[in-house]
Amino acid sequence: MKSFFALVLAFTVSSAWAGEVDVTDVKMRKTGPNTYRFDVTLKHADTGWDHYADKWQVVGPDGTVLGTRVLAHPHVNEQPFTRSLGGVKIADGIDKVVIRGGDSVHGLGGVEITVAID
Repeated sequence: MKSFFALVLAFTVSSAWAGEVDVTDVKMRKTGPNTYRFDVTLKHADTGWDHYADKWQVVGPDGTVLGTRVLAHPHVNEQPFTRSLGGVKIADGIDKVVIRGGDSVHGLGGVEITVAID
């Protein structure tokens, strides 16, 4: 029974050690009137289905989520990795957005990047 609890504890600790998702790079381009595409690079110590980067978001200055890219699977052997999201509408008057990542254990957190809107 002790070995069972030790295994459960080791699994829990290793999942928590993966930490939060860091946004390491963002490329943005205008694709139409008030419409943008974001190519976002994330870094996270994915351990598998139990703890992995599962999303990133484009967030306006007032906290409104303008777009979310859901990540459907772990990227254990692909770090850092880049995924894209197009069709993000950004209203006139917004001069910057924040790109933030999230994972299946901690939710949103880690290093964010602020991007100026031209």
